[in-house]
Amino acid sequence: MTDASRAATRRAGRGGRPRRRATFASVLGELLLTAGVVVLLYAAWQMWIGDIIMSASANDKGQQISQAWSKGPAPALPPVIDDGNGVDAAHPRYEPPAMTAPENGVPWGAQMHVPRWGSDYNVQIAGGVTRPDTLDHGWIGVYPTSGMPGQPGNFTMAAHRTTWGKPFNQLDRLHLNDAIVIETEQGWYTYRFRTLEYVTPDSVDVLDPVPQETGAAAGGRYITLTACSPLYSLAERIVAYGVFESFQPRALGAPASLKAVS
Repeated sequence: MTDASRAATRRAGRGGRPRRRATFASVLGELLLTAGVVVLLYAAWQMWIGDIIMSASANDKGQQISQAWSKGPAPALPPVIDDGNGVDAAHPRYEPPAMTAPENGVPWGAQMHVPRWGSDYNVQIAGGVTRPDTLDHGWIGVYPTSGMPGQPGNFTMAAHRTTWGKPFNQLDRLHLNDAIVIETEQGWYTYRFRTLEYVTPDSVDVLDPVPQETGAAAGGRYITLTACSPLYSLAERIVAYGVFESFQPRALGAPASLKAVS
């Protein structure tokens, strides 16, 4: 047999082997595998990569707003508080300006700083606590029944703890007396963290003018921050409480409460 005939025989032998035909099961398996990879990539984006990008963007936006307020003309000083014992001329305390309630799904002209969560933490506050209107934009939302910053009552807010920038991701890492600062064009409202607890989702009394004291008249000036708990679950709510300390007018510069903590 010549070399040419042997080569022809080998080609014929290869050509005679039956090809494996794709079955419905194999095609379905490939599609499911591809879909699984896509789902995992989307989950990774939502929980990690997207969070990092959205959080950084939110802080950058907040910083831009703060800088714009600082460059503009400072509002006039509010009245000095006289508690009946005279005014301390060296360390006067100022009446916190009253704010109007925010509109649902609209940035309020206020933002939150928490030095414990980083010197660059600067997140916008908006009206409402629904996901599509407010929380899924990476904002901190104000409850419709909330009191106003610095005023008697309970200033109540909510935000995501996971995904969408997770503004309240580190709510459980607050330390006693940590500053929670609300910045507006007028100045800075400083609250001090007091305690943390976990409640069921239906425990709406944490939003009362006096937290968990339904029917009690508003006397103190509180702040209440809420988020879902544990992480990636809706089983409970984590709640952080604080009390109002002081208002610093913008004309006097940023308050000491904004200093970084260790």
